[in-house]
Amino acid sequence: MQAKAFEIISNRPFLSFSIWFVGCFIPFAWIFHNSEASTLSITIAILFTFLICTYFASVLTNGLVYMWLSFMMIINAVMAVLFGYFYFAFFTAMFIGRIRSTVGFYIMYGIHLGITVGSILGGFFIETELYIQQIPYMVLVVFGAILGPFYLYSRKQNTELEGRLQTANERISELSVYEERQRIARDLHDTLGQKLSMIGLKLDLALRLVDKNPDKAKEELKDIRQTASMALKEVREMVSDMKKVQLSDELYQVEKLLQMAGVNCKIEGDRKLYDVPLILENTLSMCLKEAVNNVVRHSGAKHCTITVEQSTKDIVLMVEDDGVGLKTSINESAGNGLKGMNERIEFVNGKLMVEQRHKGTALIFTVPLVIVYQEG
Repeated sequence: MQAKAFEIISNRPFLSFSIWFVGCFIPFAWIFHNSEASTLSITIAILFTFLICTYFASVLTNGLVYMWLSFMMIINAVMAVLFGYFYFAFFTAMFIGRIRSTVGFYIMYGIHLGITVGSILGGFFIETELYIQQIPYMVLVVFGAILGPFYLYSRKQNTELEGRLQTANERISELSVYEERQRIARDLHDTLGQKLSMIGLKLDLALRLVDKNPDKAKEELKDIRQTASMALKEVREMVSDMKKVQLSDELYQVEKLLQMAGVNCKIEGDRKLYDVPLILENTLSMCLKEAVNNVVRHSGAKHCTITVEQSTKDIVLMVEDDGVGLKTSINESAGNGLKGMNERIEFVNGKLMVEQRHKGTALIFTVPLVIVYQEG
């Protein structure tokens, strides 16, 4: 969280640090070069005070953040009037852009803009020659103080909205699964409940008639056989209507997820599987989803490559990233889903291999095409 607070350009930590270094330290060179010892002591003290203020402004999330931002504005004004150093205004604007409250944002933005313009105008009359030399930089700082907070504030709002949208989509998916389970339960109850009850009653009747009236008992058994056949047919029809999770659909979903997370996704091989049993394709789809979730949540990767290879003997699915890598084995893993993926793949006689690369990790799922699928 602290690192993100000092981030000026998204996903460019080195560039952000460079801007901080140039903005905070390089302009001090002329002060160190031309000032007396007493002035140097004051400027060094002000510099470290400003850095302390930025630290607390980045780590605090309550109302105290406004106090530290106010201190930063005062330092901006003092440096601009006394030394013609107005560059701190740009960095204060970056912190104002991270305020969550809309009212607080606009209040601090207005105060900061007024103090910045006022201190620059005041310093211009005191150190006119110095300010004339810095007019190009002064224009850049003022524009940064005006536009920078709005850019960061809008980006923060968009990030929060994307997070809420993703949460809502996950909730919708959970509700859809729950509703599908409820529907299946209702269908099973309606399909099997009545017919199983009928079979039980007719069996009781047939048992009573087997000695007294064998012919009537045979008729009841025929009815039982017919009822059971009807129930089996209805169950098969219901199962065939259930949605099949295709690997091609799951590849499309995880590709969107990776793009949303800022991870460059590359898919190699044929997205569609041919003549593959439903249970194999469902298992591979679930393993793919879990593997990509791990890449997004834990790896810190920038690139992810998904490879699908189907032969006459097996299917190989590989998910490779350039992240931090895994520090545990499948048996030692507790929280990254490796055990769950391994259990799923072993259920269909498959195998999961985890390979540590020079940078990142590769999960390789291999499933043999030996299951014979027959329509009964």
